[in-house]
Amino acid sequence: MPHLSRADLEAFRDCEVPDLISPGLALLFVGINPGLWTAATQTHFAHPGNRFYPALLRAGIIDRPIDPAAGMSDDDRTYLLARGIGITNIVRRATARADELSRAEYAEGGRALAARVREYAPRVVAIAGITAYRSAFGVRSARPGRQPEPLGGRPLWVVPNPSGLNAHETVDSLAQAYAEPAREAGLLPPID
Repeated sequence: MPHLSRADLEAFRDCEVPDLISPGLALLFVGINPGLWTAATQTHFAHPGNRFYPALLRAGIIDRPIDPAAGMSDDDRTYLLARGIGITNIVRRATARADELSRAEYAEGGRALAARVREYAPRVVAIAGITAYRSAFGVRSARPGRQPEPLGGRPLWVVPNPSGLNAHETVDSLAQAYAEPAREAGLLPPID
């Protein structure tokens, strides 16, 4: 893992991280926006305290560990896409905290996300964070889980944010939540 000081990380404020996306994905995970560590490493969910990849592994969505803290390898990116897993964000610019984003950024990000979903047509979309979903789409009464309205014509789930700041979630609870949209996407077998 690289040593990144606060000053190192601040240099990546407002940078973007390329989507990990291709046509025909089974499951597109959507983060809120890149954190500074993610921007520095150009790797989604890269902060060492983030539980995204451990939760995917625990759920059986991936079958090998991925340690993105120093930056994901091209082999890891190819592996995820081959598994049918993509990653994007609602808002593209990197910030230290999601509360630095404006309502307008969320709304514009939601429109852009819907367009990306229509373009790439993943089987299922999973947004990581109920507050981000409510902010981007104005659905104030939304609850976690499968949403009644699709996004870009695709089934939509809202799952917990894997950030270490979301302290009441564990790798196990995240794995359980991520398994549900993965089952609908055909990445995991159905529960009997």
